[in-house]
Amino acid sequence: MKNLKVALLQHMPGDTLEENLQKGLDYCRKSKEMGAELALFPEMWSVGYNIPEDIAELKARAVAADSEFVNSFGKLAKELNMAIGITFLEKYEPLPRNTLCLFDRFGNRRLTYAKVHTCDFGDECRLTSGEDFHVANLDTEQGNVKIGVMICYDREFPESARILMIKGAEIILVPNACPMEINRISQLRARAYENMVGIATVNYPKGKPDCNGHSTAFDGIAYRPSDFGSRDTLILEAGEREGIYIADFPIDEIREYRSCEVHGNAYRHPQKYKLLVSENIEEPFIRKDYRKQ
Repeated sequence: MKNLKVALLQHMPGDTLEENLQKGLDYCRKSKEMGAELALFPEMWSVGYNIPEDIAELKARAVAADSEFVNSFGKLAKELNMAIGITFLEKYEPLPRNTLCLFDRFGNRRLTYAKVHTCDFGDECRLTSGEDFHVANLDTEQGNVKIGVMICYDREFPESARILMIKGAEIILVPNACPMEINRISQLRARAYENMVGIATVNYPKGKPDCNGHSTAFDGIAYRPSDFGSRDTLILEAGEREGIYIADFPIDEIREYRSCEVHGNAYRHPQKYKLLVSENIEEPFIRKDYRKQ
């Protein structure tokens, strides 16, 4: 498999579910015309990352994972022969979830992932967090590639990408809805570097409150035999405007790099990391709004 072209759909959402459905379908069709093999939406596209304070309204705006909204993207994936990662506010009990469904080019649902690290210091305190990280084997016209997912705030925990890498992820999809400034972009650069994975992040454009575009893609390849010294793993950074940005991941080169370099799971000592799974939290990190589940 030579490469994987991922379309980052850096677009403004509409005001209604129907509008976001139609916009989303149109953007997927345009992505296919641009040569994409996978189209990825920013975080909670179905509602434009709008989390009402009123719980009744919040639940009313949520859609089931097998709803017409979500399934429409599965049908389009089959029609276009292109994978689609659609994001939505998922109907769930006791509270909705922040979710992505990945459909392959045959319209099959390959994974459903709910955001594990919900932003409990903000509006996401009204959401149910996910339970685990998932990796799916995605069939493309060029061959298979292993895809993982983490959403926005997940990126700020090294464990998220590390677990996905250990589970075999070669590319990690990251729907996003926050200001992408140098520190957050640096986090993504670090996750790609330390795990030797490709990372594709898509954000809402400037004009969506608290967002500023700057969708990015990193290939995770820090060293090339033909280059002197290290290289920046950044392969794409969008500006602030709306648009479809194509990130071209060199899959064969990533695999070759992972087979011989020193990062990822090559030299870890997990038997020495027991403290990482301790549930004890001490000052200065105690927060009253922290939720275990």
